[in-house]
Amino acid sequence: MTTYSAVVTTGVYCRPGCGAKPLAENVRTFELAASAEAAGFRACLRCRPYRAASPIASGAPELVCRAVQLIIDGVLDTGTETSLGARLAVSPRHLRRIFNDHLGVTPDQLARSRRAHFARRLLDDTDLTAADVAFASGFASVRQFNRQMREVFRASPSQLRHRRRRTDRVAADGGLTMRLPFEPPFDWDAMAAFFADHAVPGVESVSDRVYRRTVSLDGAPGVLEVHPGGTDHLLLRAHLPYWEGLIHVAERAGRMVGTDIGTAVRGPGAWGPFEAAVQAIVAQECNDLGEARRQLDLMVRQFGPRVPGLTHGLTHLFPSAEVLAAGDLTALDLPPATIKSLAALTAGVASGEIVLDHGVRRADLVASLTAVTGIEPATAHQIALRLGHREPTRGKPGRRRPRQCRR
Repeated sequence: MTTYSAVVTTGVYCRPGCGAKPLAENVRTFELAASAEAAGFRACLRCRPYRAASPIASGAPELVCRAVQLIIDGVLDTGTETSLGARLAVSPRHLRRIFNDHLGVTPDQLARSRRAHFARRLLDDTDLTAADVAFASGFASVRQFNRQMREVFRASPSQLRHRRRRTDRVAADGGLTMRLPFEPPFDWDAMAAFFADHAVPGVESVSDRVYRRTVSLDGAPGVLEVHPGGTDHLLLRAHLPYWEGLIHVAERAGRMVGTDIGTAVRGPGAWGPFEAAVQAIVAQECNDLGEARRQLDLMVRQFGPRVPGLTHGLTHLFPSAEVLAAGDLTALDLPPATIKSLAALTAGVASGEIVLDHGVRRADLVASLTAVTGIEPATAHQIALRLGHREPTRGKPGRRRPRQCRR
């Protein structure tokens, strides 16, 4: 877990490894950059803490972790602490209290800090205009963006862009490239091997250590690529129909490849909650990875929207719950038990009876999934893990021992 050091005599906070050598009696420590900022400190210009990964402490209560994930998903971009509390069935006062107790920051302060840090990374990594950076980072207006950047970094966006170093800009061969910071060490080859084994044909691919996938933003297709980067970051290259809300695309991509958490609990996540649930159900009846991928390939080709003109084997978007719920799953070459489970899942997700997001407690998520005919508890827990309901894991993501499909 990254610990930030704040110096009371200078008002500056630093990430580990900074060359500054203050007296120990003048130093305060914080687990989050946002909590240091809430206490009145500003980011060091030398070590640039906004460039480091800042996972939430794993020891925080489940309610706090669920609230943080909802904030990362953007619920406070247009909502309030009151609406966030209502989503979690607690009062906004109680929510602020437990955030202050465990994170040293309020929900609003955490959301504003994350937006500002992401915006600062875009100012360094890309040539997007200030207005594009503002909306890509989740700010409601350029005025709000300017005010928050001055509050956090004590400078305007134009001044911050002027300060970037020659090596900061990430060269892009098409699309928009940015860094995904992580807490070292990170075994990208093991993570890429997992995705290669489990890739949904037409939707995902891995080649030359690069993971690629199609994504849908409000129905419009896009492509994401994750490349190995430096010792403390991966590179995300995004080909999207628009940049508004890019912060949430980057956060979801980071959650998918595990850069959003510390090394103790790192594991592969998922881009789409529904997609991950479908994959788990297909694998439940057929743990032979090759056969499971063949079955998913047939499903994608029949029900997934086609995206022409792509390369590296990408051809389709993954079908939505609504499309699969209305489709004839019996036309697929799937075991009857799988069809039954998928029909129940797609109907539940499409109707809202099953909610696959971070506002749901892990126990409630598992209970709602196991209530669907044929979904085993082990499969439900696997889905929960892929969706970000983390628990300590051992070892690296790897290949499961295959067994024959049950029909």
